[in-house]
Amino acid sequence: MSLIPVSDLVRRLHERGARSVALQFPAGLARQAPQVAASLRDAGFLVVVSGDPCYGACDLALDALAYADVLVHFGHAPVEERPDVIYEPVRFDFDVSVLAEALPLLRAHRIGLVTTVQHVHLVDAMTAFLREHGIEAVVAPGDGRTPLPGQVLGCNFTAARATGADEILFVGTGVFHPVGIQLATGARVVALDPYTREVQEVDASRLVRRRAAVMEKAQGAESFGIIVSTKSGQQRLGLARRLVALSDRAVLVMMREVSPGELLDLGFGAYVNTACPRLAYDDQMRFPVPVLTPPEFEILCGARAWDDYTIDEYLSP
Repeated sequence: MSLIPVSDLVRRLHERGARSVALQFPAGLARQAPQVAASLRDAGFLVVVSGDPCYGACDLALDALAYADVLVHFGHAPVEERPDVIYEPVRFDFDVSVLAEALPLLRAHRIGLVTTVQHVHLVDAMTAFLREHGIEAVVAPGDGRTPLPGQVLGCNFTAARATGADEILFVGTGVFHPVGIQLATGARVVALDPYTREVQEVDASRLVRRRAAVMEKAQGAESFGIIVSTKSGQQRLGLARRLVALSDRAVLVMMREVSPGELLDLGFGAYVNTACPRLAYDDQMRFPVPVLTPPEFEILCGARAWDDYTIDEYLSP
C-alpha cells in the first residue's frame, strides 16, 4: 500500500504539460517507488525512477531529469525552485498529546518550537496543545533554505535561531537535529521523539569532544583537500575558495559523491567538507583520514577562536 497519494500530483503534471516524469525518493521512501511509478504509468505518463542515493532536496536527480519532462522529488521541501521540479513532502502524523511527555522537562513559559518537514503540518496543533498547558510556543517563519514555518534541516537551524527563545523544543526523531540546534543557538534544547515518546535534554558536549579529537589528528596533515560538491544544492564554491586561501597546504577537490574509497585514492592527509554538512559529523568513522568542517578548519588555521566553535550550516544567501 502506497503512503503517497498521486491524484493531485497527476493534476499538477498535466498542468505543466508533462508527458514523461522522473521520480526521486530518499532512502526511507524508496520502497514506495514501484507503487507510485505504476499509478503514474496507468495515468498515461512515461516513468523513470532514479536509483541513485538521495540525501535531501539539495541532491536533485538531474541525471534522471535529463530523460523526462519533470522530476518529482519526494520527502522534502524545496531548497531551490526549478520549473521542471515538483517537490512532494510526505506527511507523518502523530497524536500531539504526546507533547505531555516533554512538559516536565520544560522550564520556561515561552519556548521555541521546531520540527522536521515530515511534521510541520502539525505545528499549529502542537502550539495549541502547549498553550493549553500554559506554554507559549514561538514558531519562526520559513526562509529560503527552510521554507516552512518551524522547519529545521540537518544543515540549517535558522528557524530555531529566529525564535529568539532561551529554550527550544524539538519534536522529531534522532539526536543530530537537536544537538545542532544547541550548537547553533546556545539555547537549552529538549528533544521529544513522538513515536518512542522518549524525551531528553540535549547535551552537545560529546559531539564537540569527538570533533576536537578529529581536529587534533588533522593538525599534522601535510595536505588538505577542500571538498566542493558538484550537486547544485550543496555547492559552496565561494566558501571553499576562502578556505583554500587560509593555508598553502589546501587544494580544491571537486566531487559528486563523497565516499571513503575516493578520499583514500586521492591521498590527501585530511579533508575539509563544504558539501553536505552532515558528512563530517555522521560518517567520520567511515573515512580513512580526518574530515573537518569549515569552522573547524578555520580554528586550525587560526582564523577562528576555539571558544567560537559552531556547527556547520548551509545558510540561505
